[in-house]
Amino acid sequence: MLPPKPRKRKLPQLILAMVIGFLLVLGGGLIKQVALGQQTVVSQYLRPEFVADQIYTKLNYLPKENQYLNKETGKPVPENTLLNRFIRYHQDIVKRPTRFRLDWQLTLADYLGVNQEIKEERYPGRSTLTVNPMEADIKIIQSLNRRQREELVEVLVSIYDVDPEKPSTPEQSPNSPSNPTQTTPQATPTPTPTTPKKPSLSKPGDANLLVP
Repeated sequence: MLPPKPRKRKLPQLILAMVIGFLLVLGGGLIKQVALGQQTVVSQYLRPEFVADQIYTKLNYLPKENQYLNKETGKPVPENTLLNRFIRYHQDIVKRPTRFRLDWQLTLADYLGVNQEIKEERYPGRSTLTVNPMEADIKIIQSLNRRQREELVEVLVSIYDVDPEKPSTPEQSPNSPSNPTQTTPQATPTPTPTTPKKPSLSKPGDANLLVP
């Protein structure tokens, strides 16, 4: 009597392996997206008021232009500054990334009138302030020289470029074992001078040693 033939399980096993592989790939992709998303949120959605304050601390020659009055209260809004509106125009109106130098240069080009036209009806502060600050802001940006504009871009990028995974290289001591190019010279031992021995005096009976 022949033994029963084993059931064919190749197809179910293959399907199971494909499902597990797909889940592993999908899970890795989701983890990577979450990590990149968190980093993007940190860099993209820093409060413009906070960033503007940081810039004014480093570039104190830039005017704040926060004398405009609120439509509802009729009082000045101290945090509604030139740089606050500049940043809001960049990230909220034209929706450009905040981490890259080129995008900030494009926004500066808008203010200089050589790139995209700034729409008066969409400018930050138009709906909340009694006077639209667009024309005055454009004139101030245009009055900056080239060096000042470059400094502004550099500071903006340094603030928004938040990357917690950047490796930090610890400083090494010049005499550290991990630095093979530099070794500590060892002192050469100084030879100790030796004093020659004087011949010992003969003793009684030493002449007998010469007798054959």
